[in-house]
Amino acid sequence: MNDFPLVDRAPAPRWYGRLRVRTDDLSPADWLVPRGSHTAALGSVAGVAAPGFAAYARILHPARLDERPVRWSTVAAALGTRVTPVTRWHEVVGTDQDGAHRTGLELPGVWDESPDEGPTPPDVARALLPVLARHTGTPRECWFGLWSGYGRWDWERCPTFRTPGRDEILLAGRLADAVSPVTLDEFTELPDLWWPADRAWCLGGDVDLASTYVGGSTELIADLLAAASLEAHPVAQGDPVG
Repeated sequence: MNDFPLVDRAPAPRWYGRLRVRTDDLSPADWLVPRGSHTAALGSVAGVAAPGFAAYARILHPARLDERPVRWSTVAAALGTRVTPVTRWHEVVGTDQDGAHRTGLELPGVWDESPDEGPTPPDVARALLPVLARHTGTPRECWFGLWSGYGRWDWERCPTFRTPGRDEILLAGRLADAVSPVTLDEFTELPDLWWPADRAWCLGGDVDLASTYVGGSTELIADLLAAASLEAHPVAQGDPVG
C-alpha cells in the first residue's frame, strides 16, 4: 500500500535514525504476519498490537495548549463529556468524526491543538521507553515496523511485511533508539510497531489513530496504567480502535 506520489521523495535510507533498515531477512516479523489473514482483527486492538497477550492498554496521544500536553480527561471535564477506554477524540469534543480536527473547536485556556494522529508521538514514546524496558529481557535487540506509505522517503524497492491494512518496512535496533528517527528531522514519523526479540510485548500505532496500543503481561499493563506521565486505559484485544 502506498498512498503518496513519488515526486520529491528521497531514496530510502539504510539507517532510520539509529535503526537499521532490514532488506535481507524479514523473518523476525513472521509471527505478526498471520494476523493479516484474520479480517476480524481489522479495526480492533489486536489488529494494531499483536493478538494473544494477557492484557492490553490504550495510550492516548495528548491534545496541546501552548505546545504543552493536555489530557483528554481535562478536555472532557471542561466540555462535560467523558473518556472511557474506547472513547474517540471526536466524542470528547462533541462533533462528528470528520470534524474532529477542524479549527474552531478549540477551547481557550484548555486546548488549542488536537491530538496527533499517526505513530506514537516522540514525547509519549519517551515516557513509554523506561516502562517497556523493565518488561523485556532483550531491550538491546528489538524490531520495528514502519508503514511504507509515509511520504518522506521512497520505500518502493524495500521488501515489506504485511499487517492488517498496511505494508511495513522492517527496522532493527535497541529499544532506547526507538525515538532516534527524529534526529533526521523533527517531523519524521516513528515506527508504527515495536517489539523485543523475546516478544514480551508489542506496541502498535497507525497513521489514522490518535492512540497507541500495547499488548503484554498483566504486570506491564499495570505499570502503564500507573505511569503518571501517560494517559492510559485498559482495553481488550477485540475492542474497536475507531
